[in-house]
Amino acid sequence: METYKTEGTCSRQILFEIQNNKITHCQFVGGCTGNTKGIENLVVGHNIDEIIQKLEGIKCRNNTSCPDQLAKALKKFKQK
Repeated sequence: METYKTEGTCSRQILFEIQNNKITHCQFVGGCTGNTKGIENLVVGHNIDEIIQKLEGIKCRNNTSCPDQLAKALKKFKQK
């Protein structure tokens, strides 16, 4: 399980698992429950590059968002 501490969002962290370059688990800690649960359900089973491309750069407050933070978490994971 990977853990990413978010910055600039209501959510505090994102927990996720990757297998064969696909997201197998995603969970936001904190944030707007309806929105974060929706993101979690939509990304599971998808390729991380596809998700990065779709979510990166989405803005809410503080020039970022929960989807943007997930893209940042996945990019950081890829750099390992």
